[in-house]
Amino acid sequence: MRGDLTIRKVRTASGATAVQVVRNERKKRTIIKHIGSAHTEDECELLLAEAERYAEAHCRQPNLFAENSAPTPKLDLTCAKLVGVTHLFARNALLGCARLCGLRDLPELYLDLALMRIIEPTSKLRTLELLEWYFNVRYAERTIYRQLPRIVKHQEEIETAAIQTARNDLKEPFSLMLYDVTTLYFESFKEYEFQHSGFSKDNKPQQPQIVIGLITTRSGFPVMHEVFEGNTFEGHTMLAVLRRFQERVGDIKPVIVADAAMLSKANMQQLEKEGYRYIVGARLSNTSIRFIEQIDSTLPRMDKALRRFDYDHAVENASMICEFSETRYKKHKREYDKQVKRALELLERNEPGRRAKFVKKSGVKDKPFIFDTELQAKAEKLLGIKGYVTNIPEEELSGTEVIAYYHDLWHVEQAFRMSKSDLRTRPIFHHTQEAIRAHVLICFMALMMGKYLEIKTGRSLRKIRQELWRVHEAQIRDERTGEVHVLRMDTSELERCGIMNLLISEFPH
Repeated sequence: MRGDLTIRKVRTASGATAVQVVRNERKKRTIIKHIGSAHTEDECELLLAEAERYAEAHCRQPNLFAENSAPTPKLDLTCAKLVGVTHLFARNALLGCARLCGLRDLPELYLDLALMRIIEPTSKLRTLELLEWYFNVRYAERTIYRQLPRIVKHQEEIETAAIQTARNDLKEPFSLMLYDVTTLYFESFKEYEFQHSGFSKDNKPQQPQIVIGLITTRSGFPVMHEVFEGNTFEGHTMLAVLRRFQERVGDIKPVIVADAAMLSKANMQQLEKEGYRYIVGARLSNTSIRFIEQIDSTLPRMDKALRRFDYDHAVENASMICEFSETRYKKHKREYDKQVKRALELLERNEPGRRAKFVKKSGVKDKPFIFDTELQAKAEKLLGIKGYVTNIPEEELSGTEVIAYYHDLWHVEQAFRMSKSDLRTRPIFHHTQEAIRAHVLICFMALMMGKYLEIKTGRSLRKIRQELWRVHEAQIRDERTGEVHVLRMDTSELERCGIMNLLISEFPH
């Protein structure tokens, strides 16, 4: 005890030992400073020494016996040696974020693997090296390969935590959910039990892949995912994930928003049968010429003009909302002109025309390819027009509102971009189905943490990571006494940007 201040050691949920300086007044304990969390006895000794110095310097009531105590020698920099630099502050902050996302009960190995996707995503072996290098946290190589596949057993627990975080902390009503699909490729040309070649969104058609389906809230926070074999048609993925989500949230029937790849009669009929409302992007070029002519003749070519049409009598209650946009028209027209020019150039050079949109086979031996005037006329009528299919009546949701909800899909697309770029989910180096699912689940946890921080702070994950990483702990050893002093950089900048205020309940400073 130092005056009115006491040094306290607390065992945390993750198994670490937190060292705090506290003040006890009238049976009330107040945390004055959280010194840090230790995972080894050496780290604990360093933190206790720092706590002693802090308490001595900040106590309101001087120690009555201070005169009888030997004075603590001041650190003489001429006799000091820098023996280490760590980033424990960043790790503790991200562990605090994991706890805020409801992941506190998971083994710390899984949390470390997830937070390293944010800090420096790399292979599992390299991750072990970086954990020791940056944080003095050590795991045996055999431990990670033995424990990694077992995280799959925690998938339900992790996704339940995501749903509860979205509902209770982020206040998401689940009235509208976003669904999308992406592909992840492997650094291999050999197919195994789970990865197969298929339509690649990574432009890697020759490499095996898997398909990932993801459900997010309207703000882009991930709540559920599923892994499918690489040759699975993405339109066949939505119902499986949606049914699992429905089992977790109970009686809530959200509006499902998905892109055009999910548009099939079977999907819409099943969604209608199970009582779901949906908003799905339409592929107008696949509709009949009669329907396109109806759109062309009734939809004004004015910016933001829209019309609602009966979509398909085989799908009950389905209607299509078509909107014309000046900006979209200019984009479509540029692409249309390029495609027409390319087709005419290929035909003029008498080259095979399968690489051009407006070229088709003629069936004539002397002139095997001709310009497709019917397709050109069809494409010209659709310039600047986008379609949206829904089963929500106009009296419940206007066409403008339907389009606004559909545009929220950028949140789930942004979540995929984050996972592929910032978290580097791809490429995947695992081969067994269990290891692949474990890798994707680790990345899902990192995505939860990253999106939580972005939503709460209004900053990008890259910027948050940069700010956390600026804080170092320097370990300076006094060569006269052998005592190691730990000096942490100032964290006031993090307080100003709101990151520490967000994590203060889990990681007070």
